[in-house]
Amino acid sequence: MNFCRDRRSGRFDLLALTASAIAVLLMTSAASAAATITNRGDNEVKLTITQGSSHQDEILPVGKVIDGVCQKSCIIRLNDSVNAEYELEGSESVSVEEGFLYYDSPEKGLAPPAGSASKAGERKIR
Repeated sequence: MNFCRDRRSGRFDLLALTASAIAVLLMTSAASAAATITNRGDNEVKLTITQGSSHQDEILPVGKVIDGVCQKSCIIRLNDSVNAEYELEGSESVSVEEGFLYYDSPEKGLAPPAGSASKAGERKIR
């Protein structure tokens, strides 16, 4: 009977709860390491996202957000313009407006300079 009582004592529940909490923290930290891009302009924006040797085009409608961009660092090109290339580290929250990229957080201030990128994860649009 002691064996049954130990299983019901909550030890197993505490272990399962701890394992679940660790899993949630790991998933949350991976998602928060990715960049978020919001379109605050009046027109949809074509984004070309280059991460390593991978290129992907995304259309960002007006007022929409793309989460999970740039798990590490990447280059974002706006509307196929060579002069509108930006290098992101992968943890920024940025907005596109009138053809420019701006940081959403006040600690960063201005966006990366246009043309700052060299020529050298999962995305979700809300």
